[in-house]
Amino acid sequence: MKRYSLIYSLLILVCSCADLLDEPIYSQLAPENVFEAEEGIQSILFAGYSELANTTGNNRGICGIEEWGTDIGWQSGGGENSTAVQFLNFTLGSTTSLIKNVFWDPNYRGIRNANVVLDNIDKSNTVAQNKELFIAEAKFIRAMCYAKMYFLFGPVPLRTSENDDLELPRPSVEIMESFIENELLEVSNVLPKPGAELNYGRAHQGAVWGALTKFYLNTHQWEKCVNASQKILDLNYYNLYPDFEQLFRVENEINTEFIWVKSVNVYATRSNSWVCATFPPGFQTHPRTGLTWQDNWKTIASQYRLLDEYYNSFESGDTRRNLIMESYINTSGDSISLLNHDNTRSFKYWPDPNAAGNIHGNDLPQIRYSDILLSRAEALNEINGPNQESIDLINLVRNRATLENIQLSDFNTKESLRNHILIERGWEFYSEGMRRYDMIRMGKFIPYAQSQGKQAQSFHTLLPIPQQAIDANSLLEQNPGY
Repeated sequence: MKRYSLIYSLLILVCSCADLLDEPIYSQLAPENVFEAEEGIQSILFAGYSELANTTGNNRGICGIEEWGTDIGWQSGGGENSTAVQFLNFTLGSTTSLIKNVFWDPNYRGIRNANVVLDNIDKSNTVAQNKELFIAEAKFIRAMCYAKMYFLFGPVPLRTSENDDLELPRPSVEIMESFIENELLEVSNVLPKPGAELNYGRAHQGAVWGALTKFYLNTHQWEKCVNASQKILDLNYYNLYPDFEQLFRVENEINTEFIWVKSVNVYATRSNSWVCATFPPGFQTHPRTGLTWQDNWKTIASQYRLLDEYYNSFESGDTRRNLIMESYINTSGDSISLLNHDNTRSFKYWPDPNAAGNIHGNDLPQIRYSDILLSRAEALNEINGPNQESIDLINLVRNRATLENIQLSDFNTKESLRNHILIERGWEFYSEGMRRYDMIRMGKFIPYAQSQGKQAQSFHTLLPIPQQAIDANSLLEQNPGY
């Protein structure tokens, strides 16, 4: 009876199908209506956020690359080393795959997704208020991607629609900077205030003004930098997290010091892989902090290390250095010193207890409140020379690190305070992918490399444009020197 019942059911099913090859659609989204439904527009928008965060890529590389060739860190071992030595020795070329895969392609994919939203938002059935928000978020994503590329490559082709010509030339510096600035300013009052965004990790006013503060800082627009940083202060939302050593742990990652982050998830493809390359060989425990190896963690052959010169530069008692491992006990019970070999390790992204192998869940901060304070201090110094407000801002950051105040009388020239700010930023932002930008902005990147015997030249402040991009666009010119 069961057999007959099954045959009867199958006959009914077959007879009811006009075409046996037709497949049922289990979603209301289809190519012909994806832009009509709010869910469709949001799915493309979220894909843009994912590319902006670039968290599917090598996050340890993104943080580490910006310190290779600087006065902070270097790398050895593993497959990454063939690329790392090109950064360390200033021998980069247009075929370096990491540049294309980490810095060029993801940003242009983010720009593409933003343009798709902007080109098709009028087809959406969503309410006008949501349309306005989605437009603002798409423009934020697009501006942030272009800003990243600008500081890495200089001006790059500005694609503002999917209908643009396939081949576009590079714009002037003035056009590129104006586009990024205006995109961000345009959405600054449309996006929600920080904490009011629909989901954690989506754009808000704090992120916009933080991005503008950094943009103006790195383009030497000091007055605008001061004004943008004031917008952050006026929000009365952000403050310094009281304990630097706890700030970067998974359990504390949603806080009012992190203004903009690469939001990651250990259970998804978006992850933080920093510590898998910082554990020293055979690590078992670190007596000073109590950090002990867990079986759900993994290491890789690549080794991310800090220079002794950097480690020894910290002032005595600076708690920020406490997240740098200087020795450990290995699996044989031996005590291993990492000092005097340019081999200390940054554990700023404290290992996630629930990590899956080399995939950890720590968010990677892109803009922190301490960055705004030090950026404002730097801009004020560039405008006025040493001044009390700059000193007070720096001391806020130093006090959190349990350091004594510096005094205005300690600095009699603009250059002397600028040099101190660079040092202070090194102590505060190691392993956050900022050092290269900071040293370039202050004119220290190339001179430092040359002092270390590297064949660095002025054109090395920009990366080479990937050869594949040039091959695909006959109007795209390579950066000088490459």
